[in-house]
Formats: sequence, C-alpha cells, structure tokens
Amino acid sequence: MAKSYQELTQNHPCFARGQKSNKGRIHLPVSPGCNIACKFCDRQINDYEDRPGVTSEVISPEEALEAVGRAIELNPDIHVAGIAGPGDTLATDFALKTFRLIKDRYPELIKCMSTNGLMLPDKADEIIDVGVDSLTVTVNAVDPKIEAKLNSAIVYHGKRYTGEEAAGFLIHNQLEGIRKVAASGTSVKVNTVLVPEINKDHIETIAKTVAQAGAKIYNIIPLIPQAELAWCSAPTCHDIERAKAVAIKYLDVFMHCSRCRADAVGVPGGVDISKYVWLKVLNTRQTFSHG
Repeated sequence: MAKSYQELTQNHPCFARGQKSNKGRIHLPVSPGCNIACKFCDRQINDYEDRPGVTSEVISPEEALEAVGRAIELNPDIHVAGIAGPGDTLATDFALKTFRLIKDRYPELIKCMSTNGLMLPDKADEIIDVGVDSLTVTVNAVDPKIEAKLNSAIVYHGKRYTGEEAAGFLIHNQLEGIRKVAASGTSVKVNTVLVPEINKDHIETIAKTVAQAGAKIYNIIPLIPQAELAWCSAPTCHDIERAKAVAIKYLDVFMHCSRCRADAVGVPGGVDISKYVWLKVLNTRQTFSHG
C-alpha cells in the first residue's frame, strides 16, 4: 500500500509544509527517452547545469539499486528514491523495473515518480502495483489551444500527433491517469511550468481541474527560457505569488522547489553528495545498453 499523504509531508523533503526538511532523496537517471516535445525542454548530459532534464549519466536499473545503497551508506537521511528523467519515466520500462528492485531491497523508502502523463492510463495499474508512493504529473494546460503553444508533438502508440490534436490527447490522458492513480490512494502532485506569455492566466483553471481529478498538491515551476521558448520571459516573483494565491483555493501548494537535476543526491538545499555516489557506482559499471 502506498504511503499516505500525511506520511509524505513528514518524510518527503519536497512535501514539507513551509519549512526546510532534513530528509534526503536520490534521483535515479534511468529513463533516457521521451514521447512528447515540450517547447521549453533541453535535455542534456553534463556535470554543470543545476536543473531538471540534466544528468551526468544514464544508468541501468541494476546500477540504480547499487546507487541507492551507496547513498544510504553515505547519508542515512536518504528517505526517498525518485525517478524524474532525464526523459519521461513511462516512455520506457526502466523506471518501473527500478522501482520493483527498490521495493524488494529497500521497502521502507518512499518511491517517487515524475511523468508527463501521456502513458499514464496505460501504466496506472503497474504504477499502483509497484507501490509508487508519490506520483508527479506535469500538466501545463488543460486547454488544447494553450497546450499546443507549449508542446509541439507527441508520440503515442507509435503514431506522431502535432498541434492541438496532440495537446488534446495529452490532456485527456493526464487527467484520466490522475483519476486512476489517485483513486488507488496514491498521492498525486501536479507540476506546472509557469510561462508568463502563455499560461499565466490559466493557472486557476489547471489547479481546479487537477484537484477535481484527485491531485493533492500543486507545484508551480518558473520557466527557464530556453529551446523554442527562449523568447519568453522568466516569471517574476509577483507572477509566481499570484499563481500560488489562485491555486491554493483548490489544493495544497508547494512553497519551495529547488528544480533538481535528474541525478541529484542528498538533502535539498544542503550538501549534494551525487559525485560521491556516482563515482563509486560508475567505477564498478559493467557493460549495459538501453537498446
């Protein structure tokens, strides 16, 4: 059974209410590919950028299990094993395989997954079965006209869709998937990338819609102007506070988010120990291909 929302507020560093948590997490970069084309996305393999979608390596599920053990050995405050990329966790099977390994070896850890939600209705039963405790779905719009300005295409069951047709498929699957997973008792968090020029006035509608679908908590992430949305501006503090003020009428709202890398390890806001974990794990790497 998934851990309760109350347990997450006490033991998941991202769910701490209004204060800095001393709980740690490890992000496991096992998901290489993606199935949608967000216009602000710029996935990279490097050691210097501190943002989502970036990792120094993509690792196998077996290496991920080794990394979890190494992280706990270095920092017993690690309470969460999360998978958030660098691609989408449901575009391939590696994330769910990793969670099965963790469930068997470290059943006490909180299992945390992030996805764009395109494959969520197809994979909901498996997510529930493997015991994911916290599922994050990135929902940037619930209106296809707005979503099409943020995402140019999807690949669903081998077929490519573009424009508003793609946006409609994505939104439908996100909301259906949230309903299915939330109904099982799994806590669902929704992320929205706030793009002032595109969805600033749409936040209340998103928050109300995902709350009705069963989401528990909402995280508003400021746009990093890059890729096809390099022309857009980063939201101001006023933009962010205004968005939080309208969203909190419908569900809990994150008050802090450090926009972590896909391979971050440690207590958010504290010492990052990722280089010590990955140095040890990758030094013992055996030949592996994601195929």
